[in-house]
Amino acid sequence: MDLFTQQAQKRAPLADRMRPRTLNEFIGQKHVVGKGTVLYNAILNDKLVSCIFYGPPGCGKTTLASIIAETTKSKFVRINAVSTGVKEMRGILDEAERDLKLYGVATVVLLDECHRWTRAQSDTILPAIEKGTIKFIGSTTENPMISMTPAIVSRCRIFQFHPLSPADVETAILRAMEDEERGFGKENITLEDGVLSYWANAANGDVRTALNALELAVGATIPNADGSLTITKEIGEQSMQQRMLNGGDDHYYNVLSAFCKSLRGGDADAALAWFARLIYMGADARIIARRLIAHASEDIGLANPAAMVQAVTAAQAVELIGMPEAGLSLTQAIIFLCESPKSNAVVMARDAAFGDVKKYPDEPVPAHLRDTSYFGADKLGSGKGYLYPHSFEGHYVEQQYMPNSLVGRKYYHPTEMGQEAAIRRNQQIRENNRKQKERKE
Repeated sequence: MDLFTQQAQKRAPLADRMRPRTLNEFIGQKHVVGKGTVLYNAILNDKLVSCIFYGPPGCGKTTLASIIAETTKSKFVRINAVSTGVKEMRGILDEAERDLKLYGVATVVLLDECHRWTRAQSDTILPAIEKGTIKFIGSTTENPMISMTPAIVSRCRIFQFHPLSPADVETAILRAMEDEERGFGKENITLEDGVLSYWANAANGDVRTALNALELAVGATIPNADGSLTITKEIGEQSMQQRMLNGGDDHYYNVLSAFCKSLRGGDADAALAWFARLIYMGADARIIARRLIAHASEDIGLANPAAMVQAVTAAQAVELIGMPEAGLSLTQAIIFLCESPKSNAVVMARDAAFGDVKKYPDEPVPAHLRDTSYFGADKLGSGKGYLYPHSFEGHYVEQQYMPNSLVGRKYYHPTEMGQEAAIRRNQQIRENNRKQKERKE
């Protein structure tokens, strides 16, 4: 290593300097690379197959790939999906094929942010993976089953990484404070009570975030008279002012799903917890408002029609006054929807009606239901036999409204929840009256 490389490494961020170099130094992910696991043995035996590392930021995906680079006897190439084009990729593959044929040396290709690869880029590397010209390692924060080309995914073993525990993050922080070569081991640093646990919890499983906070705090702390450093709670909190949340697409949609299921399940506390996380992650409040409107019909419907009023009003508040003020309106609507009686009768009625459109033939509208607004409609028989409901007692009269092929079909089945109970009783009364009339006739 030359002098310039040494200087560059010294200036590198603490998180990069403290990156584990061996499997023994690697923190967490015991289910993936703990002693005795398939991946652990494959790395030690230099028998790695093409694989994809999938998990949130700062949990060790790139670090493990770097350890593989140090452990394997193969040539190691690291590229990024955003900056590496098809032409450059072909050059890497050609060189890998030459190295394999001439020297018997395999090439391991690490692709960071592999979910950002286009289909053209994926098609370029696919034959090399199939033939074994390269060993492919993809690193991504997004679910590869959704974000990546199926042809690539089917040829790789997927290893899912989890956020590190607070204890794991604490281990990484303490290791950086004690390491004299790469960390702050040569400095006399003391953390006030609570600083270590605050960082470990606020980092939310992201070691990089925690080490960045430590590095900032060390740089911002004025030395004591004896040259030692005491990192106070105030400095510790200012170094990491917000709890870090995973903002990847995959995690975002999982949180949104949890929010929707909590609304449907009537758990206001859980719905508010997920709502807060969505806003904290930067979700558009209008998306949340749209979900409230959808759930007002899908999961409540006529059991409590006021739910739709609450949802639409909250959506209007988002448009009129914006966030954060509209957060109160959204919170009110969320609680109202959760505490309302539930019914899916509306969505079931819609699905059944739309399903019958595909099953039954299109046919002429019965004559008594046809349009009569144009001149000469009566000569064509349009409207003949139509009974005007308001001319009858109770403003209701029994007559055929259904298409001929659907007579007798019933879509809306009100439940006994909330106001639908009254609708159900009214339907039963009408049905009983109809049956009595048929018996008299």
